[in-house]
Amino acid sequence: MKLKNFVEELTWRGMIHDVMPETEEHLMAAMRSAYVGFDPTADSLHIGNLVPIMLLAFYQRCGHRPVALVGGATGMIGDPSGKSSERNLLDEPTLRHNQECVRRQLSQFLDFSSGAENKAVMVNNYDWMKEFSFLDFIRDVGKHITVNYMMAKDSVKNRIQGEDTEGMSFTEFTYQLVQGYDFLHLYKHHNCTLQMGGSDQWGNITTGTELIRRIGGGKGYALTCPLITKSDGSKFGKSEGGNIWLDAKRTSPYKFYQYWLNTSDEDAEKYIKIFTFLDEETIKGLVVEHQKAPHLRTLQKRLAQEVTTTVHNESEYENAVKASEILFGKSTSEALKNLNEQTFLDVFEGVPQAEIARSEVNNGLDIISALAEKTGFLKSNGEAIRALKENSISVNKEKVSDGYAITSEDLINNTFVLLQRGKKNYFIIKLV
Repeated sequence: MKLKNFVEELTWRGMIHDVMPETEEHLMAAMRSAYVGFDPTADSLHIGNLVPIMLLAFYQRCGHRPVALVGGATGMIGDPSGKSSERNLLDEPTLRHNQECVRRQLSQFLDFSSGAENKAVMVNNYDWMKEFSFLDFIRDVGKHITVNYMMAKDSVKNRIQGEDTEGMSFTEFTYQLVQGYDFLHLYKHHNCTLQMGGSDQWGNITTGTELIRRIGGGKGYALTCPLITKSDGSKFGKSEGGNIWLDAKRTSPYKFYQYWLNTSDEDAEKYIKIFTFLDEETIKGLVVEHQKAPHLRTLQKRLAQEVTTTVHNESEYENAVKASEILFGKSTSEALKNLNEQTFLDVFEGVPQAEIARSEVNNGLDIISALAEKTGFLKSNGEAIRALKENSISVNKEKVSDGYAITSEDLINNTFVLLQRGKKNYFIIKLV
């Protein structure tokens, strides 16, 4: 595979914060291995992990070999970088399970299995750290790095000098040594010469290059990307409900799609460079098209399409689009009934609900009773009758009139019925 200029690729995408001198020349000379670390404390990655994932994906597409390191050992310690508290400890079976889940998600972006010379590799630092005794570690590794050197790192200084924290435990203080040793180990055993990460990782990464120089007698390189923020100052990757996960069980493809679709114009122009594999010319064209008619949200739609398709698949993306159209009146009763339960509840999140015994529907539930007495959606039978005469009532997106009865044929996922008055006034009946 012909090598492409990785540093150049990241530069136009706005993905370089710091890069060690001579890194670009090093990468253009031959195929190289580089690694990024991932925290295995959950069985799914979230979109906050997408930047390091994309670093590895672009790296592989430029002809190099990506190494994904699962921090089974470092995940037991906790990284002080930008955090105010330590992580919980996990047992080994949980870590192994989480590692396999992470591998499956990474395989959506990285080629682990083709047999190509630059196919991706996954490693777990617990495998080489679990037999490493404390005495051996401080003798063989710790003596090469001074406390002064470690104290000078921003990640350490910020924790020790921070007003709102209780300082830093010795466990966390040693984190940069453990991560530095990972780089040394991968340098020796996988010929790994580059470590990448977020800008908050610069101190930990350069500790690794120092160990490679002092113990390995070689040279390691470092590259970091900016920490991604939103234009309004809020944290990227979070919603009101918390993290946006890559696992469909934790965050439905519909909600995932909606997160990207709802980005601002400014953010969409930045994100489409970072989180998609579209080339520079294509993205420039999309930006121009978007600027001509911002109300069409060309950038947001393409961004949401690309990321949702990569993380999930084409079918899930198409379902998310159909689900999105339901709220804007462009959908049918059939499309509504094809939604799975989680997507249905996500689409109509916050819509009031009432529970009704299943037997009521089995016998046919009169529409006036369904609108008023049984649910309280409308205040009275009289209001229900007037609304029906005005032709403003729909059941599952289809207009109904007085005399209509809700039956089991109307059920969505054999459980729900969607009532609607006008364009935006919804109510859900749930059968119990």
